[in-house]
Amino acid sequence: MSPEKMVHMANQIAIFFESQPGEGQAEKVADHLNDFWEPRMRAQLLDHIAAGGEGLHPLVLDGADKLRAPA
Repeated sequence: MSPEKMVHMANQIAIFFESQPGEGQAEKVADHLNDFWEPRMRAQLLDHIAAGGEGLHPLVLDGADKLRAPA
């Protein structure tokens, strides 16, 4: 997947959870990515974050430490 598409998809998830009431939105973003993104997609996202995370919504970056790296 292109980096632009991956960033767009991750940001859409973050924007959705940002609009939800309560706290812990960054953790909810990470939980969603862990539950629904296949390992290759999570690996690509983690690589992008490690390279600076350009273009990613702050909630994606804040939840990055809770993303499960593929085995």
